[in-house]
Amino acid sequence: MRQEKTYRKSALAVTAAAFLLALAFSPAPSAAQTRHFPSKKAELSVETVATGLRNPWSVEVLPDGAYIVSEKGGTLRLIRDGHISAPISGVPEVATNGQGGLLDIALAPDFAASRTLFLTYSARGNGGIGTAVARARLSDDGTKLEDTTRIFLMNRLTGRGEHFGSRIAIARDGSLFFGIGDRGDGARAQDPRDHAGSILHINPDGSPFAGNPFRGSSEGLAEIWSKGHRNPQGLTIDPKDGTLLSAEHGARGGDEINNPQPGRNYGWPLVSYGRHYSGAEFDLGSSAAGYEQPLYYWDPSIAPGAIAVYRGAMFPEWDGNLIVAALKYQLVARLERDDSGAIVAEERMLAGEYGRIRDVVVAPDGALLLLTDDADGALLRVSRVTTTD
Repeated sequence: MRQEKTYRKSALAVTAAAFLLALAFSPAPSAAQTRHFPSKKAELSVETVATGLRNPWSVEVLPDGAYIVSEKGGTLRLIRDGHISAPISGVPEVATNGQGGLLDIALAPDFAASRTLFLTYSARGNGGIGTAVARARLSDDGTKLEDTTRIFLMNRLTGRGEHFGSRIAIARDGSLFFGIGDRGDGARAQDPRDHAGSILHINPDGSPFAGNPFRGSSEGLAEIWSKGHRNPQGLTIDPKDGTLLSAEHGARGGDEINNPQPGRNYGWPLVSYGRHYSGAEFDLGSSAAGYEQPLYYWDPSIAPGAIAVYRGAMFPEWDGNLIVAALKYQLVARLERDDSGAIVAEERMLAGEYGRIRDVVVAPDGALLLLTDDADGALLRVSRVTTTD
């Protein structure tokens, strides 16, 4: 969930910003009509907010109700009243390659006052490309990023285009968790001196978080929180209790939900459910001493794109459920948890109706926001059907 605070400007600044926004925004292509779908606990209303996005990857809601969206090709845009802005300037240089590009967006907890946000993206450096994190300030008129600074770049770069991660989850203290996949080389996920195949934990300035397991040790890199992750494209923090949760791509089976803990190893590529793409079994099977078991797994894979914990007012019967976007089966999975946090039931919603679902976010009003992964991608808003719909 995202906190909202009142942001005040002078009357002159408001007038100027409104004029600039009017120039910057262009009409979105015609949106489809709102559609209704049944689900186990509520009837869903799905509104197409905007179309014409090019492979959108991440969405956040700004305090004034506008949406900020990243497109994998390297552009950042605002959506307001169904209109899509021109590209926001000041975005860091993105090395688009395969699954790499401009990826996640996360707003700082004090965004309403500071206008600070964070981005993950694939960046070029000596030896190739890899996952990077940047911090920037969104200008008051929303047309550019200011003071853009790269605060992190993974330590081993390659020319490969797979498994960059890389969602951001911001903790209550303002520190950042984010994931990086194995970059197409499974052995890297077991090397504590390699950022690949890890959940990482840094401060807003990019320095390693003080509580990380390898900080002050020669056994591993100071930014690493946990290892053994194949490609964690979903990461979130439960706003109720601070629990960190990841959604991760397996190979042929073995997509996982995990609760990454400091210093723990989640097994890839030695331990996993399903099989390698070659059909071969994993070296240590589906479980072995010293490797953590997932909270939940899918076999066959659904290709999870993002994860959110539902703590909204619109669907009170979903309280505490995990909401997972899925690419392969083009659906949204709703996972119910019991009082211990164990996942006890799954419902698959909107299957095949809107294509590959890349992102899912719980909006401030409790609606779900979804992004479809397509060259003509869409922003969708999922709400509860009411008698006036």
